[in-house]
Amino acid sequence: MPQYLYRAMDASGQIQPGNMDAANEPDLELRLHRMGLDLIDCRVSRTKVIAIKRVITRRDLINFCFHMEQMTGAGVPILEGLNDLRESIDHPRFREMITGLIENIEGGKQLSAALSAYPEVFDITFTSLITAGEQSGKLAEVFKNLSETLKWQDELASQTKKIVMYPAAVGLFVTGVMFFLMIYLVPQLTSFVKNMGNTLPFHTKALIFVSNIFINYWYIMLALPLLAFFGGRAWLARSEQARYTADGLKLRVWMIGPVLHKIILARFATFFAMMYGSGITILECIHLSEGIVGNRVVAAGLRRAAQQISEGTGITAAFQNTGIFPPLVIRMLKVGESTGALDGALHNVSYFYNREVKEMIEKVQSMIEPAITVVLGVMVGWIMLSVMGPIYDTISKIRT
Repeated sequence: MPQYLYRAMDASGQIQPGNMDAANEPDLELRLHRMGLDLIDCRVSRTKVIAIKRVITRRDLINFCFHMEQMTGAGVPILEGLNDLRESIDHPRFREMITGLIENIEGGKQLSAALSAYPEVFDITFTSLITAGEQSGKLAEVFKNLSETLKWQDELASQTKKIVMYPAAVGLFVTGVMFFLMIYLVPQLTSFVKNMGNTLPFHTKALIFVSNIFINYWYIMLALPLLAFFGGRAWLARSEQARYTADGLKLRVWMIGPVLHKIILARFATFFAMMYGSGITILECIHLSEGIVGNRVVAAGLRRAAQQISEGTGITAAFQNTGIFPPLVIRMLKVGESTGALDGALHNVSYFYNREVKEMIEKVQSMIEPAITVVLGVMVGWIMLSVMGPIYDTISKIRT
């Protein structure tokens, strides 16, 4: 399909240049008309135009779900709701995608099938939930649950960035301070101490030794973390066992591991409850959850649980046998299984872990600040002791 460079006019009379794939000029004119644009002129591009397009973000999906929830809940047909949404957004790529959805639905496809044509935007869990909503007649409720879940994901992503970015920024600052002290400040102080002619204590010799390493091999010290990072990525890209081992280590890292584990459990409980409440079978819920949790160790545990359930084991016993779900999840599963309200029980798990994750992130951040202060204090104290100690000894000898 050729790509056209075009100029079009919107409803306000402004010229909108762009590029788009189309079968021919009438097809291009039709596609632009569906986007609310009138074609002025166009030409076939001899080379593919690489355009930097605005990414469809989670916020855009939240707006999409909210709009569709309101439209379907009010009894507005899907096509009319999509047309209204297309007219109300100024995101070129999103408008183009909605135009594609309208064309597919007009061609006889269900909404879920039209959404599945854009897997980079609507993943398999999203489309499976829409399919369940179409079959159960609860499409507005599904869109509402998706909107709330996407909002929760957005907040969770923000919290995760906090717990990762803050230590990284502080660690970078401490590393910079250490390089400055060892390469610039310490040599000036130790040269003065050496000229005094006294026998240097062990901690001063150790300081001079470490400072010489920084001075002579600073490029190696800077290159090693980069080599380790890219080497680790290459290893993980080639070995499934390495990725599995790395995901297991993530869950055991001091301070970070417990928080990550609870984030994964909260994500699992939220999506599992939403899918189960939408009418998706338990085995299919577990299968879809494997791609949601984002950790191979937990995903392997879910596969084991699904295998045991398919062989006749109860839900609670199957999840308990995996060894990766804590007693709270097992207890809630047991209550939900016995009462028939499994989705409600898992919503309680999700609520509990969401609150606990927020508290743990705040606690980790509050612990990082004094820890960094202690590290800097120890570094400065060591330097001061190593430099001032010999000076004090010299002064004491002069007095005597």
